[in-house]
Amino acid sequence: MDRFRRASAAALLTAVVLAGAVGGATASPGVPAPPSGASGEDLSALPALSAHATARSVGAWEEFRVHGSARHIRPGTLVTLQQKQGERWVSLPAKMTTSSSEYSLRVKLGIKGENSLRIVGGGAVSPVVRTIVG
Repeated sequence: MDRFRRASAAALLTAVVLAGAVGGATASPGVPAPPSGASGEDLSALPALSAHATARSVGAWEEFRVHGSARHIRPGTLVTLQQKQGERWVSLPAKMTTSSSEYSLRVKLGIKGENSLRIVGGGAVSPVVRTIVG
């Protein structure tokens, strides 16, 4: 079962199609949690990413998009798609730079079931987007 998951994850990593440059997949060393604002900081000026999937449910290897906006992040900032695998967030080889204050990635997933995805970049982490692959 574990070999199947690794093989599926490897297939997924090789099949992600994107709108920008393709980089290697690496495990995320950890992205810091956004500040809670308890220290009296103005949270409205902090970097923020939104994320939306164009489909809630897709077939295996069917293309869909993850897109969103980047607030308080300079245009040209690199954003990366991550997938939750077990307890870890793993960076997929789907990366692009933001244009103006938006991004849009083309994605194909092969691991069946519910997939949790997020976007990281510019010191921000998007909310989790869930897509079911059938």
